[in-house]
Amino acid sequence: MRLFPVLASSAFALTLSALPLCAQTNGHDSVAPAPHVKQIHLKHVLVIGQTKGFEHDSISVAMDTIFQLGKQSGLWDTMLRTDTELLTKKKLGNNAKNLDYFDLIVFASTTSELDMDDSQKADMMSFIKEDGKGFVGIHAALDTNYKWPEYGEMIGGYFDQHPWMTFQAPIVTEDTDFPAVRHFPKAFVKYDEIYQPMQWSRDKVNVLLSLDPDKLDYTNNPRIHRTDHDFPVAWSKMYGKGRVFYSTLGHTEEAWDDPDVKKMYFEAIRWALGMTEGSTATHARPAGH
Repeated sequence: MRLFPVLASSAFALTLSALPLCAQTNGHDSVAPAPHVKQIHLKHVLVIGQTKGFEHDSISVAMDTIFQLGKQSGLWDTMLRTDTELLTKKKLGNNAKNLDYFDLIVFASTTSELDMDDSQKADMMSFIKEDGKGFVGIHAALDTNYKWPEYGEMIGGYFDQHPWMTFQAPIVTEDTDFPAVRHFPKAFVKYDEIYQPMQWSRDKVNVLLSLDPDKLDYTNNPRIHRTDHDFPVAWSKMYGKGRVFYSTLGHTEEAWDDPDVKKMYFEAIRWALGMTEGSTATHARPAGH
């Protein structure tokens, strides 16, 4: 029985706080308005997992990881799609969101020529280049849209084989200050499939991670086409006003259980959304490589 006054008092306080200020004060200034919880604007991320070529087993877990990273951090909400309908600035019906709603596009191991007409392609490039929105490419995003040259220019190149298939890849960190890779040691090994890029140059991107050329086997490997033996693993770049990040890591389902890989893509998304700062300045290949 002794608890009743406390409960009643609490209920009254809750009722009072829910009333408009004029009702609370009743003409007096003795009751301050209840404090308001600060509203944080969530960013909106669109993840595309459409495939028209090879279908990676890791696509679902990659898409889910991006979703969960946003939810757990409270920094972004995520729309997951395996079609390209939303890659447009045209008004869409039935509550569908277009590119004007989103802040970032993620291509999660997309492959081959995606279902996009010329207006969609122009809208997506405008989204990045003119609007200054972000783009993050995961693994096979480099194996996408070969017939659309501007896409290759935006992302930084195209897939040209994976010389060692899935292997224990010897990786070096080239930019130790970039937020998406600074948690990696200077040299490390990851079991993954590393793409060899074509139409790619260090003069156009900031290489963040690369394979250690001194620890690679070149014997009887017809898939090796780069005579300079320069194999990037991750890079950052600008495309107009937009921030672009790409990494070849994430081929296997198991890769997405790796805290290092999760943190890399989490920080890459934060950077591409403009929440953190990191360089996109090009640099020469490290000495000895």
